[in-house]
Amino acid sequence: MSADAPGIVYLDNHATTALDPRVAERMLPWLLDRAGNPHARHAAGWRAAEAVEAARAEVAGLIGANPAELVFTSGATEANNLAVKGVARAARSRGRDRIVTAATEHPSVLACCRRLHAEGFRLDVLPVRSDGRLDPELLRRALAPETALVSVMAANHEIGTLQPLQEIGRLAVTHGVPVHTDAAQAAGKVPLDVSALGLHLVTLTAHKMHGPAGIGALWVSRSVEIEPLCDGGGQERGLRPGTVPVALAVGFGAAAALARESLEREALRVAGLRDRLFEALSSSVDGLLVNGSMDHRLPGNLSVRIPGVDASELVEAVPELAIATGAACATGRHEPSHVLLALGLDARGAGSSLRFGLGRFTTEADVDRAASLLSGAVARLRRPPRARAG
Repeated sequence: MSADAPGIVYLDNHATTALDPRVAERMLPWLLDRAGNPHARHAAGWRAAEAVEAARAEVAGLIGANPAELVFTSGATEANNLAVKGVARAARSRGRDRIVTAATEHPSVLACCRRLHAEGFRLDVLPVRSDGRLDPELLRRALAPETALVSVMAANHEIGTLQPLQEIGRLAVTHGVPVHTDAAQAAGKVPLDVSALGLHLVTLTAHKMHGPAGIGALWVSRSVEIEPLCDGGGQERGLRPGTVPVALAVGFGAAAALARESLEREALRVAGLRDRLFEALSSSVDGLLVNGSMDHRLPGNLSVRIPGVDASELVEAVPELAIATGAACATGRHEPSHVLLALGLDARGAGSSLRFGLGRFTTEADVDRAASLLSGAVARLRRPPRARAG
């Protein structure tokens, strides 16, 4: 059952995913009876350290990375901060003071870039095409000897668009510029290999792949100079001091291993459900339009807009569905999504948009029920007020 409560169909897996019971089972001993600080020098500490290192290897294996280069963090936001600020500040002494990113990046990346701009760094925020993809030619023209970092996400958190990472990596490498990608949404859903893609830093998080909330990771190539954000006891190569939470790390490792093992077949299954949902909505909701590329898209993502219908009103009209009108990190803010505006939509188009995130526990019954409930709600909202009241 995909619901997180009786009667609710959960289709907001871009915001967070349900903890897989197999992950919980791996974590449980470390929550109950295996106390031990992984940095302590005694038997309990060594046992905990072994569990952390095994988890590190599982997470690194998901992206074809060296486990020794993987740093655990509290989540993707911290990892993005460490990557963007850490690399930029380390590069400044070498005369590199320019950051290149895209207009559709996650707010945590864009906020880091704005912070660096306030510190005197130059910032190039590149526009995207109407399908949400970055034109590599724009990146080529933006790269310069003073460029410190390129940060472009692997898959968008709202429209699911996959960026041309291999082309981005190739261009950046020819200019000697490190590439960071926020892969929080992509990891475990599409294949990622840091060497093949020419990446230098990759952000990951557990709770987007049916692991526990509260832990993420940053893979940092040893070829990259980076400054830590915090000072402390020197844990995690000195880049992220503090005690690693063993149970969360174990859960992250288990989630990564499960995602890696089932990646290909699960991508096919979820993409089939996504297409089933799209076809059902298209046949029952007049004027339905897709946001982003259908050819370069996460398997479980569907972002659509319904002209003439306010998405917030629509979500309120179907309390049985857990769906989003924008990114979960923007909850409570009423301005149009910066991602949708970057595609060329106006405020009205952005305000009529819905995001569906299908996941491991989504079923055909969930998809069919969602389409039925939504099409009925759209019909009611489109009626003239007098007819609606009657």
